[in-house]
Amino acid sequence: MTVTILKTPSNSVQPDISYHPDLQNYNARTKRRLQAESLAQVLPQGFPRRLESPLVWEADDFKLDEWVVVLSDSDILEVDSAIEKFKATSQPLGLISQDTFPLPTLSPKLHAQALELFNGRGFFVLRGIQVDRYSRLDSLIAYVGISAHVGDLRGRQDLSGMVLNHIKDLRATHSDQVIGTPAYTTDKQVFHTDIGDIVSLFSLEEAAEGGTSRISSSWRVYNELAETRPDLIHTLSEPWDFDGLGNDPPYLSRPLLYYTTQQKLIIGYARRHFTGFDDLPRSKGIPPITEAQAEALDALHFTAERYNLGLTFRRGDIQYINNLSIFHSRDAFKDSGTKTRHLLRLWLRNEELAWDLPSQLKPFWEKVYYDLKPEDQQIPLEPEVRLGFATFKQKK
Repeated sequence: MTVTILKTPSNSVQPDISYHPDLQNYNARTKRRLQAESLAQVLPQGFPRRLESPLVWEADDFKLDEWVVVLSDSDILEVDSAIEKFKATSQPLGLISQDTFPLPTLSPKLHAQALELFNGRGFFVLRGIQVDRYSRLDSLIAYVGISAHVGDLRGRQDLSGMVLNHIKDLRATHSDQVIGTPAYTTDKQVFHTDIGDIVSLFSLEEAAEGGTSRISSSWRVYNELAETRPDLIHTLSEPWDFDGLGNDPPYLSRPLLYYTTQQKLIIGYARRHFTGFDDLPRSKGIPPITEAQAEALDALHFTAERYNLGLTFRRGDIQYINNLSIFHSRDAFKDSGTKTRHLLRLWLRNEELAWDLPSQLKPFWEKVYYDLKPEDQQIPLEPEVRLGFATFKQKK
């Protein structure tokens, strides 16, 4: 991958935009640009006028909980047996796989849901794990083992080799400068994507209030923008300067939007790379985003919000989403003395079903999925803040 490093123009100023989208600000910027600028009226070459696929959906397309797959009693017994079989091997947790965590009858059901991730609606929730029955270790083994039958590769989420991440409020023990992301706070998360093919979350504990997990079809968002604002499709498909968040290089450039030779649309971004978050502003020395990019960021969020689906995500549920075709977000929440929201996260890849990637993304996937031996994978029992999470290159 060629990394483009640009010099900041001396008179460049970051637009009026923050991590939390402001609808009034967005509408004003849109009005201003439509009146003052000559905007593209046709789509970039090679991009479709409209996507037709089960991956194009909105909340009203579904009946309540039709995306939930409930484990049977025999499925649970099979999981229990697999936990004991793996523990008997005394192997590192990174060696959990389809072979070391066998699920003879459940595995085909999970494979069918993996097909749904890539060729159907793009998400499902697995229900039936009774967290109270398991120790923390057994819960982790169950989650990682079941997930191995959905995606056979686990992705690293930081420099240390952490492949399982605890998502909970850590502000009582860590400073905002260390946290750096809303994932470790009670704050609302705006619509975004992670890195990788499949994002999975396992609910160990629900919040006392709030914290609804929300998803939205990025393909539906594309159709809306392609029809009404083709100029924003141009903006999204051109290079953007991503904040390296303290890593080396300090920033790198790539598009947010791709249309592949397999006729797959991929949008990959996290808003904080362009706006900063909370007490951590965007790093110095990075070219500011443009007014067009600021509007495009808000357009992605507010369009996704319009069509979003709030998932009923209970304690013991495991959520799987196609990260290449779905945005996700989270409502703000409140914990209590007896209920503290605590999720586990995996980044998965199913090599059999995986889409071909544009060349700009392949180096990231190589580092995430193929640059770490299974025996070196870190699966911590307790929450840890990730060490580097932008480019996976340490700061010099």
